Amino acid sequence: MLNNFLKNKTEKVEITVNSISKGHHNVTYRGIKAIRCPFDYVIYQMIITDLKPDLVIEIGTNMGGGALYIADLMENIGHGVIHTIDIIAQSVELLKSHPRIKLFTEGWENYDIKEANGYKKILVIEDASHMYKDTLDAINKFAPLVTKDSYLIVEDGIVNELGMEKEFQGGPLKAIREFTAVNKDFIIDRKWCDMFGTNATFNVNGYLKKI
Repeated sequence: MLNNFLKNKTEKVEITVNSISKGHHNVTYRGIKAIRCPFDYVIYQMIITDLKPDLVIEIGTNMGGGALYIADLMENIGHGVIHTIDIIAQSVELLKSHPRIKLFTEGWENYDIKEANGYKKILVIEDASHMYKDTLDAINKFAPLVTKDSYLIVEDGIVNELGMEKEFQGGPLKAIREFTAVNKDFIIDRKWCDMFGTNATFNVNGYLKKI
């Protein structure tokens, strides 16, 4: 009987980086595309709940589901706003009307860092083109805004694991290595990078804590 059960067992589990990558393109939040790894959404809500930032700066809005998710987290804890930056205004009305979201549609290069004046606790998420040079330039611009014990989160270092390192000219991981080699006040926080397993995140080595 046991042999027959094992032979007919259909509860096969196959989870790979590629399968998660394929699935994450279908993730939505409140009906809006929210293209991030579900593991990272769990980590984000834990960080935001614990840290309670006054300001989150998100570089790379895309369709806006991620920004809406963060804004709703802030609404739930009753604190904080998000500045979400992209180069096109394709966001839906839910984002435009959300009291905790401010949209910037002229690219991160044109974001005036004075917009962050007056906020005491700032977290930055870099999620733009994933190209090495773009990533390095963006984090060099925004890193000075990150406050002590907060985070600079560099998204999608997973592209290297997916075999796209050349396509992205070294990608976020190359940028992270160069940035952390010079900026010793940022450390890779293994608590978050390894929460679900060693670098079981799309933000490989990308949770950088300001110390």
